[in-house]
Amino acid sequence: MINRANLDEIKRRLFTNKAIILIGARQVGKTTLVKKILTDFDGKSIYFNADEPDVRMILSNPTSTELKRVIGSNKIIAIDEAQRIENIGLTSKLIIDQIPDVQLILTGSSAMELTNNFNEPLTGRKFEFKIFPFSFDELAKHTSQLEETRLLESRMIYGYYPEIVNNPGDEQERLISLISSYLYKDILSLGIIKKPELIQKLTLALALQIGSEVSLNELSRTLGADKNTISNYIDLLEKSYVIFSLRSFSRNLRNEIKKSRKIYFWDNGIRNSVINNFNSLELRTDTGALWENYFISERMKYLNNTRQNKNIYFWRTFQQSEIDYIEESAGNLDLFEIKWNEKAKVKSPKEFLNTYPNSKFNIINKMNFMKYLVG
Repeated sequence: MINRANLDEIKRRLFTNKAIILIGARQVGKTTLVKKILTDFDGKSIYFNADEPDVRMILSNPTSTELKRVIGSNKIIAIDEAQRIENIGLTSKLIIDQIPDVQLILTGSSAMELTNNFNEPLTGRKFEFKIFPFSFDELAKHTSQLEETRLLESRMIYGYYPEIVNNPGDEQERLISLISSYLYKDILSLGIIKKPELIQKLTLALALQIGSEVSLNELSRTLGADKNTISNYIDLLEKSYVIFSLRSFSRNLRNEIKKSRKIYFWDNGIRNSVINNFNSLELRTDTGALWENYFISERMKYLNNTRQNKNIYFWRTFQQSEIDYIEESAGNLDLFEIKWNEKAKVKSPKEFLNTYPNSKFNIINKMNFMKYLVG
């Protein structure tokens, strides 16, 4: 079994009178992680799958007396796909407040569903962990950094979803199945999408321009939809952990572009499935964009898994000077220029460095990227 980077930190937070909430897209390994926690626990535990109708009935609006009877002598209660249970936030609050010697673990496959259901009841009563597909760091620790580096080009094409990693040789068919079965499931289940075909077209349009600045006006014209609708659908895709965005960095320079963003996918395999292109790198015209998406998504998974809270940006001026990726923490700025070819010439962003002296400039390529992704 491939150990998840969050495992030790989650175990450290057990029995602190707070719920443990694991949030992430479907099929990223939340259930496997929960069952690993229960297996390692030296005590009695109980697991509920909220996909089961009788589980939903039992845990929807129970009294504290009923909950104590259901939990019995178990010390950990794990509820998978918890967002499917009506008023799960209030049920969770009852468990934490009325049965304080029991640890509650909840998983949910969509941040928006979880947030709507139990953010308010669980204020101050939860530790939240975001779970993503496997990372370079996790797989390098499972085998070796050398072995995982050898698989880099494959990961850039097929990504890190557990089902894909665990079934080499069958990646394309499984990715296509994953896309058709799960990608939009959470969004569509909410019933707020009036045009399901639009969100598919939007995802395709975003996949074709990863690493480029996104224009809502252009997307609106291309897709024939209102700009506000496009913006709302992008927000839904972000909350479902399909994509994420970088905002433009601007502080002092008059020529900095202040209102813009770039869109990336959390997983290269999902992105390539959306555009139906699994060609090897030597046959592609988007290798640079794939590499940029890969490194930034892996870096963000690394920051998440190591519990580092940083602001993230890109930077560009009207004169086309740019920096691919920026991290801001404690007043310091780390700049990343991302190039697939280690021999590519890169100019130091002197204007930025002069304006923001607390900056460090890093050039990322396929020969040195590992040190930025391994803890």
